[in-house]
Amino acid sequence: MPQSLADVLVHLIFSTKNRAQLIQPEIEDELYRYLASVCRGCGCAAHQIGGTEEHVHVACSLSRTITLSKLLEEIKKRSSKWIKTKGSRYASFAWQNGYGAFSIGRSQLPALERYIARQHEHHRHKTFQEEFREFLQKYQIEYDERYVWD
Repeated sequence: MPQSLADVLVHLIFSTKNRAQLIQPEIEDELYRYLASVCRGCGCAAHQIGGTEEHVHVACSLSRTITLSKLLEEIKKRSSKWIKTKGSRYASFAWQNGYGAFSIGRSQLPALERYIARQHEHHRHKTFQEEFREFLQKYQIEYDERYVWD
């Protein structure tokens, strides 16, 4: 086959370092738009981005020309640098070292988009840590609790 074709959809989850509540309402929408632009710049279409004060969910297509780890590196590096330009309150902003990445099928995308869009409502009842553990269990990912959080 002379052509390389792919449709790889991923659900990315990562938090601020030590789950610091730095993603405030006044910057939230602009941050999500910036994250979408970083995804686009890496050749990865962002379908939905959302989160809360301490974490972000990204539903995106993974380009066939970039690795998952490189995409996350670019998203975190560029957005961290960008957010620090938004004022002294963000001078020490950092993302956690790790991330969660989960594959989804095309038919699952609309439900994931709705889930991400309702993060504030969802987290009235569940912490980020509870949510993340549920994803790890759902996708049957073995983990050591000592190394999941930073």
